[in-house]
Amino acid sequence: MVTTNLRPARPGVAPESRVEAVVEGIGRIVVGKTAEIELALACLLARGHLLIEDLPGVGKTTLAHALARALGLSYQRIQFTSDLLPADILGVSVFHRDANRFEFHRGPIFAQLVLADEINRATPKAQSALLEAMEERQVTADGTTFALPTPFFVVATRNPAQQIGTFPLPESQLDRFLMQIELGYPSAADERQLLAGGERRTLATELEPILDVAALLELQEAVPRVHLADALLDYVQAIIAFTRNAGLFTAGLSPRAGMALVRAAQAWALLRGHAGVHPSDVRAVLGAVCVHRLEPTPQARIARRDVGAAILDAVPVP
Repeated sequence: MVTTNLRPARPGVAPESRVEAVVEGIGRIVVGKTAEIELALACLLARGHLLIEDLPGVGKTTLAHALARALGLSYQRIQFTSDLLPADILGVSVFHRDANRFEFHRGPIFAQLVLADEINRATPKAQSALLEAMEERQVTADGTTFALPTPFFVVATRNPAQQIGTFPLPESQLDRFLMQIELGYPSAADERQLLAGGERRTLATELEPILDVAALLELQEAVPRVHLADALLDYVQAIIAFTRNAGLFTAGLSPRAGMALVRAAQAWALLRGHAGVHPSDVRAVLGAVCVHRLEPTPQARIARRDVGAAILDAVPVP
């Protein structure tokens, strides 16, 4: 059995120490992807949702499962296909003749960590079923509103658009994701470890919880309290203004995207043990926050994955 030999974190333990233990545990399953694991955790602590775009077979589903196991979260996987219906995600009302009434049967969305696997293989109608859940953390069915579990974290995987049988995600859906990351191919040394080791999904199933839900909620509540200096906000505003005025993107970052950047930077600062947000915290999360929100113009000659680097190169740190 894969374990970390660590008990759930006790009150008073530094936040960065708690997260280091989680990163270490997940890193034994998803090998060689420490930066991506940290970004996923920062996204969760910031109460956002995560989109992972990459080729099949690089560990997207395994990362989501390992996150749920390491954090002791209830977990549901929804396979998105072209025939998926909103009721398959949210649930359905069933008439009970004995009671002479309809009763709502909850769908797989009612879990603390929901994996929307290959989200862009479903039709826009099925994709839209996630909008209210991701934004409001509730589901409305037949005029009745049902609260989703706390915490509630959606991890969606997306196949590259050029693959057969994919539907584009509308901008309104993309904006619900705080971050987008890629995993990519492993290094030669990491791939050797994968080839010599056991089945990664089996190992993820055997991973023991490292952090309990109470400790996770405590960390989430601490994120908004991370200090934001005026100079730091000046830097964030300079980044936002650049995306709107430089002529490199079809549309700049929205106010909601700006708030997402600040929240993600606060979460990253918490992971690093910073009392306040540093410019380095903003720089660490900028690419993941912007890559799915900014579309470079043809004249810009910027690959979408290089959006964050282009902004960082152009906007100096105050």
